[in-house]
Amino acid sequence: MNINGFSLRDHLRLLAPLFGVIAAVWALRLVLAAMGASRHVVNICSVTVAGAVTLLLAVLLIHGRHMGGYANVVAAIFLLECCEQGLISAAIAFGALTGTQNVYSAAEFSFGLSPLRHILGHLTFGIGMGTLFGSATGCLLLWLLRKFVPAGARR
Repeated sequence: MNINGFSLRDHLRLLAPLFGVIAAVWALRLVLAAMGASRHVVNICSVTVAGAVTLLLAVLLIHGRHMGGYANVVAAIFLLECCEQGLISAAIAFGALTGTQNVYSAAEFSFGLSPLRHILGHLTFGIGMGTLFGSATGCLLLWLLRKFVPAGARR
């Protein structure tokens, strides 16, 4: 699969540090909740916020490294959303399979859904809506960068 001349491997290589950021925040949130940190501290450590920050960083990397265009932004956002929602789903599945409660499987975040429906919600609605909104934001940011950063200044 090539998007504007860049393969999936190229995208994964570009986004690898951003996947690491999402995974680190995910693990930190699990550890903080397991240690009994206050709810405020646990809520500050948000995977959703980390996903939004990595979205912006991905667009900056794509722009700065001349790695394609809007289609590449959409592909990058999709990959980041899959990572984010996949990790959350794994934590929910782990909680359901072991019969333990973690911050991702807590009743206040599952809206009364069974673990399976909660996971399916993340893997369908989470990835779908995250990709749509993230792509719109990312493409707008790329357009603004291309509009206001002259071609000669992008090296």
